[in-house]
Amino acid sequence: MVKGQRREEGVGLDRGPRGTLFHHYRVDKNDQVVMANLIVSTTHNNEPMNRAVTKVAQDHLSGVEITEGLLNRIEVAIRAYDPCLSCATHALGQMALEVSVVDPEGKVLDQKSRG
Repeated sequence: MVKGQRREEGVGLDRGPRGTLFHHYRVDKNDQVVMANLIVSTTHNNEPMNRAVTKVAQDHLSGVEITEGLLNRIEVAIRAYDPCLSCATHALGQMALEVSVVDPEGKVLDQKSRG
C-alpha cells in the first residue's frame, strides 16, 4: 500500500460497467466521515433511459393499452443503460415495473405493474 500525505478531503472517480462513479468525501480529525457525496452511474443514465422508454412508447404503444410486450420492451430499454438497478437481479420479465399511460390532462388511461 502506498501512503501519501493525510488529507481531510478527497475526490475520486471510477469507470465501471454502467458508467462513471464519482466520490467526494470529507473526514474530521478523527477520520470520521462528515460529508459524502456520490454521483452514481444511474444518475448519468437517467436521461438516456428516459429517452429510450419514450422511444419504445412511440414505436410500440398502440392506442392506450399497455401490453406485456410493451412492458418487456421497456424493461429491455432500461436494462440496456443500467443492468445493475436493484431489480436487475431478477429474470427477464420479472423486473419490478409500473407503467402508466396518461392523457394531457393527467388522467390515467391505463396502468400495469409487475414484480
